[in-house]
Amino acid sequence: MTTQDNNLSRRDFLKLGIGALSALAVLEMSGVSLFFMQPRTLEGEFGGIVNAGPVDSFPAGSVVEFPDGRFFLIHAPDGGFLAVYSRCTHLGCTISWEADKNHFFCPCHASSFSATGDVQNPPAPRALDLFAITITDGQVLVDTGRITQRDRFTTDQLTYA
Repeated sequence: MTTQDNNLSRRDFLKLGIGALSALAVLEMSGVSLFFMQPRTLEGEFGGIVNAGPVDSFPAGSVVEFPDGRFFLIHAPDGGFLAVYSRCTHLGCTISWEADKNHFFCPCHASSFSATGDVQNPPAPRALDLFAITITDGQVLVDTGRITQRDRFTTDQLTYA
């Protein structure tokens, strides 16, 4: 064997270096992609459990918006709670609560919904979607990770303290 066989040529050295850097870049991109694709379920934000507050802090007949949780909490006059998704069931536009008219309104195509989320004015095809509510130790907890579709409001959808 000659000394030339033991030496690494400049071309081979560059190939080895570029290959190692490419492998490192692929590994880093894979790690970033996996981190990006993980679901974001932080407590108190959309996709997780949102603590809306104590039961006593919501007067009967009130509607309170939770923008970070993307829902409205309705405290019905009979004492039940309902959490409706703040997205219109027509095309997903963000709805707003119009207290003076006592209804939800979608600005995209003028759909309106009753105080319990029933369709009053189409083109929305069905009532607003719901989030599950649990009441623990006097706190209203809304699970925004689980959306329930419905056709219309029924009293069994209310959660009582």
